[in-house]
Amino acid sequence: MTLQVLIVDDEPLARSRLRTLLADCRAPAALAAAEAGSAAQALALVQHQRFDVALLDIHMPGADGLQLAAALRAAPEPPLVVFVTAHAEHAVHAFEIEAVDYLTKPVRLERLQAALQKVERLARAQPAREVDSAQEWLLISERGRTLRVPLAEVLYLKAELKYVTVRTAEASHLLDGSLSQLEDKYPARFLRIHRNALVARHAIRALVRHHDPEEGEGWAVRLAGVDEVLMVSRRQVAAVREALGE
Repeated sequence: MTLQVLIVDDEPLARSRLRTLLADCRAPAALAAAEAGSAAQALALVQHQRFDVALLDIHMPGADGLQLAAALRAAPEPPLVVFVTAHAEHAVHAFEIEAVDYLTKPVRLERLQAALQKVERLARAQPAREVDSAQEWLLISERGRTLRVPLAEVLYLKAELKYVTVRTAEASHLLDGSLSQLEDKYPARFLRIHRNALVARHAIRALVRHHDPEEGEGWAVRLAGVDEVLMVSRRQVAAVREALGE
């Protein structure tokens, strides 16, 4: 098997070094499938892409590698974790959160290869599991902490510049991700109503006429749990009517 690897390190040179080493790994082979320079970027990637293992630096701005490793355990398909750091004093804590291995910089090819062999053995031993959609979460990095927002509580997702607003009945959060990727990943849960918005199918209550200051007269949806209405593009009106059983 070729292991799909996520590299997480805030130093570009460190990420480059790991890419080079991974390209030389043969037993097992490994592919640097994606990179992140922060915990927030890594959390966004695992929402839309599956990895066998994450190579995590510990000392990073914002949430550190130890916090990230704990948060990754809540992902729908959590990757195994190998720490790669210059700080050996964190080894005990790393193994307390079930890291597969702990590599100190500068990393040697032989040592990396040995860690990936452990990953391969564990990956083969774990039976493929079906994800219970009711237990899926969005992992959100916010003010230096990581939140797990259950998908079942999300009422709508709205694109705001480079972020996505995640709205529940209780709060709003910002997710560093793509609306299109969320739509592709959860088509049974969310309905596209506009180029900038997805709504939870279960939360749709009514399709109403509405005047928007920017878009003028049109249609909007009312959702359970929030007072605001969300504009519906003309091409999506039929899809909303179908979701309502009209």
